[in-house]
Amino acid sequence: MFIVLYSLLLALALVVSTPWWLWRMATSGRYREGLGERLGSVPAALRAAVAGKKVVWVHAVSVGEVLAAERLIAELKQALGDGWVVAVSTTTATGQKIARERLADSPVFFYPLDFAFAVRAWLRVLKPSLFVLVESEFWPRMLVECERAGTPVTVVNARVSDRSFPRYMRLRRLWKPLMGKVSLFLAQGEESAERLRAIGAPVERTMVGGNLKYDLSPVAVNAMARTINEQRGACRVIVAGSTHEGEEAMLLAAWPQIQRGGPDFVMVIAPRHPHRFEKVWEEIQKAGFKSGRCSGLIARDFELSGGMILLLDTIGDLAAVYSTATVAFIGGSLVAKGGQNPLEAARFGKPIVMGQSYENFREIVQGMGVIRIIEQKHLGEALISSSRHGQRSGRRGREFFEAQAGATMRTVEALVGLVRSGS
Repeated sequence: MFIVLYSLLLALALVVSTPWWLWRMATSGRYREGLGERLGSVPAALRAAVAGKKVVWVHAVSVGEVLAAERLIAELKQALGDGWVVAVSTTTATGQKIARERLADSPVFFYPLDFAFAVRAWLRVLKPSLFVLVESEFWPRMLVECERAGTPVTVVNARVSDRSFPRYMRLRRLWKPLMGKVSLFLAQGEESAERLRAIGAPVERTMVGGNLKYDLSPVAVNAMARTINEQRGACRVIVAGSTHEGEEAMLLAAWPQIQRGGPDFVMVIAPRHPHRFEKVWEEIQKAGFKSGRCSGLIARDFELSGGMILLLDTIGDLAAVYSTATVAFIGGSLVAKGGQNPLEAARFGKPIVMGQSYENFREIVQGMGVIRIIEQKHLGEALISSSRHGQRSGRRGREFFEAQAGATMRTVEALVGLVRSGS
């Protein structure tokens, strides 16, 4: 009964919101890409790629999940051997772009809307031996259809954030039967495992697998990072990564204070969402500081110098650019967004500054124990002092990062065990 009501409400929501979606497509071009795939149209090239193969379907919502799953997918392919294909779906266009770049040996496509006709179309073609959800994307129709098709479902790198836990608990009577359709939950940590059990995940199928993001594939120092390093000279670089709306204004407001701390500072601002690049660039220009776009820097349109603010207006470069940082600020934390993942900066041994909203990554932040948590009014001072005295905390962060390795191989062993037991 629940799945019928859910499908009716989802259909009603789609009908009501259709004018808005059409307007967004017409005015911004967003959401057009992959529309056919989202509606259940399977491209001929993808059909050919999986023909005669056994398939594991991995769903990674966006960039963060794709990067977390990259090494897992590589190790899974190696463990399963010839005759297997790992197909990868994403929800966002940025996730799709990174998946196509980083997972060239896997068929990559847009995740279908959670309607029976769309989900069934993909299940008929892929006939997956296993469906793997990365982190916490629970779609009721997909869970129901996988059960009907006899496809086991696993959730890896599973987490339940402080923000989402109360919402799940309010609806746990509805979630419990759906979560019972999942064959295995591998949680990032014990707290997330306990929350999953409280929501309704079967106790005997819920365990701690570790955080895949500690096993991120090594990041090569790419052209963008090399260019910044070549031109920075003796400049100290602040990398403000994955910033959200409102945080760029805070960073710009703190810039005069930072410059008083030394004219050799350079700040790289990397908005979390690419569709905000132009808006953020307008903010930077309006502030009147010496500035440039990283796309222009790499094209040699200008030279980097002290006192400059750079907009990182390219996709997929932030992880490598963290290697250039003297100090890193992690966005989504000075506004109520729950923070972004600090691990990409920690892996390079960089001192890290965050705001007080980090609940989405609380286990990581508290486990690391060396991230400087500040209020907005202390942003400039914290970045200056961390650039001077943060080397020790940076080293401790990297040591913590390296000590957490191993989640990928534990996850691969569990997934291969499920596949073999069902074959």
